[in-house]
Amino acid sequence: MIDLPQAAIDLAKQFEGFHRVPKFDPERRAHPYICPAGYWTIGYGHLCDPKHPPISEADGEIYLSQDLLTALNATRRYCPVLATGPEARLAAIVDFTFNLGAGRLQTSTLRRRINQRDWPGAAGELRRWVYGGGKVLPGLVTRRQAEMVLLLRNT
Repeated sequence: MIDLPQAAIDLAKQFEGFHRVPKFDPERRAHPYICPAGYWTIGYGHLCDPKHPPISEADGEIYLSQDLLTALNATRRYCPVLATGPEARLAAIVDFTFNLGAGRLQTSTLRRRINQRDWPGAAGELRRWVYGGGKVLPGLVTRRQAEMVLLLRNT
């Protein structure tokens, strides 16, 4: 069992943030909200039902760990070459998988480029995944850039 790469945790926390809606909650709990891609979400990007009760930041970290572990397992299943490479590469694709889902990784050209060890090609594929709700989201452009930096760190 491989531990979650710290860089994947850091990326997810940086780009998801721990959303507190409404901001006046005295307990500083996260409430469900609709993310820019149109999904009900809570905490650090955890998909949820709109009626999900508010959660503490500690609960958000538990959800994040579970979600990242799911993304790690899917990433290792679909991109086995990442198991023997630099941890930064694994972290980049775990964050991608966490953000977009294992199904997107499984059917992507990104996956093919990774398994061919075509790191520049894989970085180019990451640039394509910047849409949410049918439009380019600046946050996704920035996130994909951060993932590309990790992916290409040791090439």
